Amino acid sequence: MKHFKFNKYTDIAAMILLLVILLFMILGGCSLFQNIEDESVNEHDENLIVVGVSQLGSESGWRTANTESVQASFTKKNGYFLLFNNARQKQENQFKTIRSFISRRVDYIVFAPVVETGWETVLSEAKEAGIPVILMDRSVTIEDKSLYTALVGSNFVEEGEKAGRWLEKDLEEKGRSEKDINIVILKGTQGASAQVGRTVGFSTIASEHSNWNILDQEYADFTSAKGKEVMESFLKKYPDIDVVISQNDDMTFGALEAIKESGRTVGIDGEITIISFDAVMEALEMVAEGTINVDIECNPDQGKYISEVIRMLEAGEEIEKEYYVEEDVFTIDNVTEELLNKRTY
Repeated sequence: MKHFKFNKYTDIAAMILLLVILLFMILGGCSLFQNIEDESVNEHDENLIVVGVSQLGSESGWRTANTESVQASFTKKNGYFLLFNNARQKQENQFKTIRSFISRRVDYIVFAPVVETGWETVLSEAKEAGIPVILMDRSVTIEDKSLYTALVGSNFVEEGEKAGRWLEKDLEEKGRSEKDINIVILKGTQGASAQVGRTVGFSTIASEHSNWNILDQEYADFTSAKGKEVMESFLKKYPDIDVVISQNDDMTFGALEAIKESGRTVGIDGEITIISFDAVMEALEMVAEGTINVDIECNPDQGKYISEVIRMLEAGEEIEKEYYVEEDVFTIDNVTEELLNKRTY
């Protein structure tokens, strides 16, 4: 191995380079190592409402659309200055970000919690600082509801119930209401509101049908890769699956790959009924072609609703504790070309 030796000439060159860097830092106001976000905060217009948003991650197409909705709503043109952070699906990252927002004295904190529990301390800190907190998309489980101002999101329990009611109707139309139905469930991130609510909602309907056999259910983290992995495991263990419940479209995409590779068929004309959640564009195209039987919508376009809540708070108006966005149930009957052309996510 060749080793580099420094002599007096290289030492002098290194010193000159260091002096140049130091001079550059002095003249540039130390901007070489300055956090861009910090610099932007110092420059924002005092008339703008400063909103700190902690997004839980970028695990799915739905989450990307949710982020785009937030960024499109909280613009300078609309009267906002946005501080945005991606927590990469780690609660500890959200703790750190929220505390950063508190120290910067933002006007509002908005965050989509990775999981429901463990938020009491950091939310108490925000309350003590007098900063209203708005939950986006997902809820938190805490005794003191005053620790957050409002929730803008989806009714996940209702979404799960919609899936159950659709399956009831589908089985009735096929003359299979009294036959044994074998079901497997791909659940999302453990402890996340969407996972908890959709599980509770569907289980409530399933409990009314003694012939619905839930063979297995496993967490697949709302990702395509994990969805495929879990579905492969199900297919090896259970040769007689009738229905797959997948708690988001990304997991569904992975599950469909696994089923296709196994030689089984899916959808309207297939062996396995596919029930999915979210209703992103790619999934709706699969609904239109009959690959996915039904997709329960989870509307990611929440930025404008959160902006409206903030507008009401700024005006001193009374607000409700929870706001649920409008959502639909999509089958081949109502996924039209017009709908797909209008779809923004």
